Amino acid sequence: MGKGGSLSEGVIKKILLSYTYVAIWIFLSFTVIVYNKYILDKKMYNWPFPISLTMIHMSFCAALAFLLVRVFKLVEPITMSRDVYLSSVVPIGALYSLSLWLSNSAYIYLSVSFIQMLKALMPVAVYSIGVSFKKETFKTDTMVNMLSISFGVAIAAYGEARFDTWGVILQLGAVVFEATRLVLIQILLTSKGITLNPITSLYYVAPCCLAFLLVPWIYVEYPTLRDTSSFHLDYVIFGTNSLCAFALNLAVFLLVGKTSALTMNVAGVVKDWLLIAFSWSVIKDTVTPINLVGYGLAFLGVAYYNHSKLQALKAKEAQKKVPNADEEANNRLLEAESDGREEK
Repeated sequence: MGKGGSLSEGVIKKILLSYTYVAIWIFLSFTVIVYNKYILDKKMYNWPFPISLTMIHMSFCAALAFLLVRVFKLVEPITMSRDVYLSSVVPIGALYSLSLWLSNSAYIYLSVSFIQMLKALMPVAVYSIGVSFKKETFKTDTMVNMLSISFGVAIAAYGEARFDTWGVILQLGAVVFEATRLVLIQILLTSKGITLNPITSLYYVAPCCLAFLLVPWIYVEYPTLRDTSSFHLDYVIFGTNSLCAFALNLAVFLLVGKTSALTMNVAGVVKDWLLIAFSWSVIKDTVTPINLVGYGLAFLGVAYYNHSKLQALKAKEAQKKVPNADEEANNRLLEAESDGREEK
């Protein structure tokens, strides 16, 4: 079929690869969430130590990241001074440790489906904190959209059959800390020209997380673990759980690198609906019609927010192309003038 046929095959291959990356990310993200729920839930594996679980994840991920960066040299490290590390990476590590601690703690009190519904507030938190740090411009229509997402989540919370106030506080705290971390990455790292992929991020941030989590672990979980002899870990359970957590970071790297961050956001919506369905059908969590109506409203708000972000990115790219086009035209004109002088 000539050139047209080969082009079509190339496009089809690219589409199939993109869907493969999306499927891998959804599967791993799905697996980590359900696995964490299984380990922490008192009605399942019954190991309710979220700080310890987070520390196991961070230790495993830090060790593998060190091997990939320093030993096998498969990933290039970032040049970073001690001052930049202390002033930029350490605060981000502190926020990340708090976000993971609280989000894992929420699995003890709330259903998987309801946690996913509460996570729909992430764009609201990121936008609100971005405006307060002057990284986002306040727009009335965007704020109205944020309020509609919040309203949808409030309806979902009203319809929750297993509503637990402490669990909701933990999950909302995790959302706030994670949103603050994302905004601070822009302020403290991106503005300085430092870009961390998931592997270098783990290499620099995971040791900070371990250090920050060690203090609450000593006072909150260590005494109970010592008294109940819960230090005897099932290496298969915790090893595969940690491996899934690390593989998820690799999948994020692949998905964003080969597609885009927006693709990951859209895939995240698909994953949330799958988790809600799984939570209802397999784990037998109660999902009420009011839950679904509320989350449906929040979902529409998030979808509109992602659409607006995409349009803004397209407009920004179009503005970049105009000067480039003018520069190319000037270059062609100079080349033509040069050729004309040579002919003379």
